[in-house]
Amino acid sequence: MKNQHIADIFKDFYDRIAADPYAYLFPIAEIVGTIILAAILWWIFNIIARRIEKKYRHTAFVERNPGVFKLFRRGGHLTILLLAGAEFLAILRAPGLQKVFYAILVFLLASLGKNLLDILIPFLERKIADKTETKVDNVILDLFKNFSGFIIYTLGAFFALDLLGLNITPLVAGAGVAGLAIGFAARDTLSNLIAGILLIIDRPFELGDRIEVWSAPSNSATWGDVIDIGIRATKIRTTDNIVIVIPNNEIMKRDIINYTAITKEIRVRIQIGIAYEADVSKAKQAISDIAYELDWVMKEPPVKVVVKSFGESSVNLEARVWIKDPRRRIDTISYITDRVKAVFQEQGIEIPYPKRDIIIRHEA
Repeated sequence: MKNQHIADIFKDFYDRIAADPYAYLFPIAEIVGTIILAAILWWIFNIIARRIEKKYRHTAFVERNPGVFKLFRRGGHLTILLLAGAEFLAILRAPGLQKVFYAILVFLLASLGKNLLDILIPFLERKIADKTETKVDNVILDLFKNFSGFIIYTLGAFFALDLLGLNITPLVAGAGVAGLAIGFAARDTLSNLIAGILLIIDRPFELGDRIEVWSAPSNSATWGDVIDIGIRATKIRTTDNIVIVIPNNEIMKRDIINYTAITKEIRVRIQIGIAYEADVSKAKQAISDIAYELDWVMKEPPVKVVVKSFGESSVNLEARVWIKDPRRRIDTISYITDRVKAVFQEQGIEIPYPKRDIIIRHEA
């Protein structure tokens, strides 16, 4: 039926020429001129393309992307065909052929877009994915590479059918319903996927960063090192050598405490109580001296010991110690606490414990 329709178009054009040959000399000349002009433009473009390729083929970008000149030539040829075809169809005054021509052109543009992505995605992999330690961006680029062709050609098919005058509303509606069904069935997976993408954009932590773990088992370490950032979940190894796998969407809902995001230097606060009768200045000096016994304790900023509050039976001091490695936080607290007890006993600084004064009164 379609071939018969096309044949009728050319037959009608031929009959019009046979009826009045002189009236159609100009359209025929236009057609011949269009073909000749297209051929000349094709030839000139090929010469320019060869010269550009000869000049730039040894550049680093072209050597890493050898298909860029092939894509450039295809784009130029497609542009010439578009201009020539549009002019040719305007002369023929055939709306049916115009629809078919533009539908085919949509598929050619889709193919050109797919070739462009085939060059762009490896470029992004080299510029972004290969320079990061996380695997999330690699996985997303691989998924995009695998499904980009399907997406582009599907959209091209919809546009081509619409140009041909076919009703694509049922197809679009069916695709929408199917997409909703798939999205509902895989909502958790899609939620984690989107969260993984947000992790790439925001980058609240990198591999090796030490972060707080809010879902650690009871009576276990509450922080650990990030050992893997996946497309669905992130793995954290706590200081108890327990690996906790947390879905990415859960991570994005929480406050993320990162101890190593800006610098590895952190400040540790240690609470120490002394008796009201003890010498506060002497106790402060003793705590500072103990802190400086550790080689990972920083001299600048210096150790600072302040009176934090007054308790029922103690003056509560707080030692503020800067350390070079956040992974030594617990070691710092443990060492200073142990040494304080021994040094305070040696120097006669009393560590308080609850006391009660009992007054007995004898009434007559």
